[in-house]
Amino acid sequence: MKINCGLIVSDFDGTLIDDNQRILPQVKKAIDDYVAAGGIFAVCTGRMPRSILPRVREMGLKGLVIAYQGTVIADIETGKLLRNGGMECKGTAEICRYFERRGYGVNVYADDNIYTDFPEDDEAMQIYEKIVKVKAIRVKEKLSDFVVNNKMFCQKVISIVPENMRDEVYNELNEKYGKEFDVTCSAKVLVEASPFGDNKGEALKFLSAYYNIPIEKTVAVGDNLNDISMIKVAGIGCAVGNADILVKQAADFVSVSNNDGALAQIIKKFGFA
Repeated sequence: MKINCGLIVSDFDGTLIDDNQRILPQVKKAIDDYVAAGGIFAVCTGRMPRSILPRVREMGLKGLVIAYQGTVIADIETGKLLRNGGMECKGTAEICRYFERRGYGVNVYADDNIYTDFPEDDEAMQIYEKIVKVKAIRVKEKLSDFVVNNKMFCQKVISIVPENMRDEVYNELNEKYGKEFDVTCSAKVLVEASPFGDNKGEALKFLSAYYNIPIEKTVAVGDNLNDISMIKVAGIGCAVGNADILVKQAADFVSVSNNDGALAQIIKKFGFA
């Protein structure tokens, strides 16, 4: 088979894997066939390297993986960082204080660790830890104070909020800090902030240049708000069927859901001549 585009970049949660955290057989086969034909397949996720590296390694992927939705770029085989961006402690603490004022728990990501003020028995946080397979470090003082006192250089700040409050919190945070930080959502209950300009669109541009593949010969696939930037940048931007309505509106093509093997359909439709 002859490939049509040289680079396909996919989000992980809600896109590449199904709702049970599985890579469906037809998706794995489609990726393997595409790579065997000479295509480059890459994952671009909001997850931390410690969480995503084991998953892409078990898929047999080589090359680069994008973590923290663009802030960190790592070599899959060695774990070596090609890029390690972040936010100074003052800005990180400011975002933490916003969530603290609203009464929401906060996670801060630094040095591939999660620092949290969520209690051990918080159900939402337990589910999150189970999904990412990383145990958070509990902080007893205010997380904003902890960040400042330890002069932390952080890659991301997130809060887990009620699903019916996500859009309100996102809009308010974006209005207050959208010119200083990249404010986005990676799930129905997650609102987050990362360094300004460190987004999946810029990550896709990096991969395009790194692999010497014209941007018009790239495909990007995603499901949530943090995927919109790369969907707009790519030669062909795709949304899975379960995607947020704003993601679908930004996409050139809307596929079936992640539970129905969306990525397999997209690779077959756009990956080969």
